[in-house]
Amino acid sequence: MGSEVFARLEELGLTIPPVVPPVAAYVPALRTGNHVYVSGQLPMIDGKLPAAGLVGADVTAEQAKDLARQAGLNALGAVHALVGLDKVVQVVKIVGFVASAPGFTGQPGVVNGASELFGEVFGEAGKHARSAVGVSVLPLNTPVEVEAIFEVA
Repeated sequence: MGSEVFARLEELGLTIPPVVPPVAAYVPALRTGNHVYVSGQLPMIDGKLPAAGLVGADVTAEQAKDLARQAGLNALGAVHALVGLDKVVQVVKIVGFVASAPGFTGQPGVVNGASELFGEVFGEAGKHARSAVGVSVLPLNTPVEVEAIFEVA
């Protein structure tokens, strides 16, 4: 995969962000064996949340999908800082959490923001298992949070 990943990122006009500092007692990513486990990533941009609140009330599903994409990009930043994106063999699984207003059922479409990003960046190796979960509230009142598992060389 190697340099292909960086070429795809450039084609997409994306820059890998620096690691978002943890907001509690954990590390952004941890390698064990040939897997990297990325802690839940918020859609921070330059240390700030671009939106807050519940999807389906304060934030639209389209906005939340963009936020999930940013959270996915932040996950890539955590992997890159730990082992380098060129070491990714496969995106194994992602879990997306969506702070949902009562009655909102579009969590899968929101989490597609991260899933589609991984597909664009890694091609076939970006296909993954996934869960999209609706919750009542998330840390810092973020609308979305994405965690991921990557297989690495």
